[in-house]
Amino acid sequence: MSYMMGIDVGTTGTRAVIVRPDGHVLGAATGDHQPMRMPKPGWAEQDPEDWWQATIFAVRAALAEAGLKGTDIAAIGLSGQMHGVVLLDKARAVLRPSLIWCDQRSQAQCDWITARVGYDRLIRLVSNPALTGFSAPKLLWVRDNEPKLFERAAHFLLPTDFARLRLTGEFATEVSDASGTLLFDVTNRRWSQEMLGALELDSKLLPRAYESPEVTGEISRETALVTGLKAGTPVVGGGGDQASSAVGNGIVLPGLTSATLGTSGVIFTYTDTPTLDPRGRIHTFCHAVPGKWHVMGVTQGAGLSLRWFRDQFGASETWLAGRMGVDPYELIIEQAAKIPPGSEGLLWLPYLMGERTPHLDAHARAQWFGLTAAHTRGHMIRSILEGVAFSLRDSFEIFMELGIPVEQIRASGGGSRSFLWRQIQADIYGKELVTLRTSEGSAFGAALLAGVGAKIYSSVQESSREAIQIRERMAPNVANVQTYDRLYQVYRSLYPAGRELAHQLAALGEEAR
Repeated sequence: MSYMMGIDVGTTGTRAVIVRPDGHVLGAATGDHQPMRMPKPGWAEQDPEDWWQATIFAVRAALAEAGLKGTDIAAIGLSGQMHGVVLLDKARAVLRPSLIWCDQRSQAQCDWITARVGYDRLIRLVSNPALTGFSAPKLLWVRDNEPKLFERAAHFLLPTDFARLRLTGEFATEVSDASGTLLFDVTNRRWSQEMLGALELDSKLLPRAYESPEVTGEISRETALVTGLKAGTPVVGGGGDQASSAVGNGIVLPGLTSATLGTSGVIFTYTDTPTLDPRGRIHTFCHAVPGKWHVMGVTQGAGLSLRWFRDQFGASETWLAGRMGVDPYELIIEQAAKIPPGSEGLLWLPYLMGERTPHLDAHARAQWFGLTAAHTRGHMIRSILEGVAFSLRDSFEIFMELGIPVEQIRASGGGSRSFLWRQIQADIYGKELVTLRTSEGSAFGAALLAGVGAKIYSSVQESSREAIQIRERMAPNVANVQTYDRLYQVYRSLYPAGRELAHQLAALGEEAR
């Protein structure tokens, strides 16, 4: 039997999974990353070499868990965090730590891009506005602030593509990941020469862009020695983490939508044609399904909000979880389950790293609103779960404005493992929430794309039919829906009310540095 491997270069670790054609996961393992470095508020960096060491560990451990050898793997698909900037010199040496997806330092470069290109022309050329989360502003920040280093840059890669380079020796990307650079003509699925010219960037920096199931290279002899994979094994384009996760969730037909709660939170839905929001509040990218597209809304601080709470205020749960051999998040969320829907009037805005959808504001700030002496730790935790779901509901509201159908929502990501958080989502979205047999997400989707590239499946749609099964259906609670509908109206009024104050605080923070 032929098996597929998916490798996902995430934010906190690299995940490798081995999948049978029927979708059964035989082996999976994660190599942890060092915590992201945040030398200043809003900055976020990681060492690409750390991703590679994590990849080696994950691949070898997944093979060992599955009891397989590299010769058993028919093809490999790649996925990973989008938007990060990896710069290499002519000798393929990494020049600096990668500015990753949640780095917010490039607002001045975004403003320059918008002024130089024009807002409407940006949407026409690359289907999206200039945001600090995207790659091009980060590239320009390096050019503006580290010009001598930038002069040495011979190659720009995304995080997934750095792993591809180390696996195969090839400089390559694929269309869904390239869509998040602000340098890609999403409508025509190619690099935008007009955009490169406007930003005075050399096209020689860019790798070749492939469709997601296309073979981009083969495992090299050197890589085979350190990973246990077989030299010559094909490596397909794969997809950005969200497009790959969507493939793993079967979001490959109209009407299907995914809600992914990872470090960030993403609402993702399939479209047959490019669907553009003139206001640029959601992203329009190429899908990992060849010739198709998707729209996507992103909140920066989804799982990040709960992790921040754990790291800053959850020492007791972390200690106790270690003694009990359980996940500290289980102990934290237990407290939220005792609190009624709506957290008795306490709201959380999850803007710990600025925000993308719908506000496009790097200076947005997180806050609790409505806190009283009657509120407890449990209220604060539940309000975080609810606030993240409210922030994702913002995307659904935009989809409705644009006439994009949402018939079923499929939950994925680490947050989907919590029964309470799933029910909160169903109630806040007012839609049935579905979970699938496997929750491996991006790595699983990358493996299915590898199966298409290896001709195990005839198409991405066939991979979904063969490998994906529904495990649970969760209906919204009518009474809770009514409660949350009222609370959501307050929630969505908070950002506009505090926007100018948040910007003043951001400016004061800059002055203090």
